Amino acid sequence: MLDAALIKECADPSLELAIVEQFVMAAGSDDPLAVTVKSGGRLILVPKARTADEAMAIVRQYAGQAVVRVGLTQFPAGVGVKEPADLKPDLVDACQNLRKGTAMFAKVHRIVAKWYGNPRSEDVFPQIFEDAIYAWKSGEYEGVSVFQAEDPGGALANQKEARADKSEAGTVDAGAPPQTAEPSDEKKIGTAGIRVDLSRIGGQQ
Repeated sequence: MLDAALIKECADPSLELAIVEQFVMAAGSDDPLAVTVKSGGRLILVPKARTADEAMAIVRQYAGQAVVRVGLTQFPAGVGVKEPADLKPDLVDACQNLRKGTAMFAKVHRIVAKWYGNPRSEDVFPQIFEDAIYAWKSGEYEGVSVFQAEDPGGALANQKEARADKSEAGTVDAGAPPQTAEPSDEKKIGTAGIRVDLSRIGGQQ
């Protein structure tokens, strides 16, 4: 569970405390130094980082060659960065990672809400939140690369209603359609969003 003071100090102010907690619980990590690396939909086992320097060494090793997620929010390392050497150590700083991650998730949430037509109904928010979690994990939503897409802006309405579907949000990947789209430019693989291939689940090839 995230510390409430950390959320208040560092999280994007457009997201309510309960939503930040649910977001990190569903899509993030409880370890600020956590690094997850995937290539072609397969998880690559990397050593557990014990220091910020170790974590950043792993991030720089794989950035540009695989999908790298880092920190409390499992922020997509490489978004907006051209060279691995340009990646900043603030990726593994709890406060900075939470700040960047929640700001990016808020944008992703607004993109999803816009696709829904920005409804004001309280009943719709849990589904939008669930879809936003899926988009965060996959990097795409309805063909849009959400991390590179323009922020549509606007406020997020009825956030407290998301708690009703918290259990579903935590398992959003289970019923999600496979995402097999490849980036058009292989050189941009680290910045082209997140690619997820679920076809191998259950031993299927």
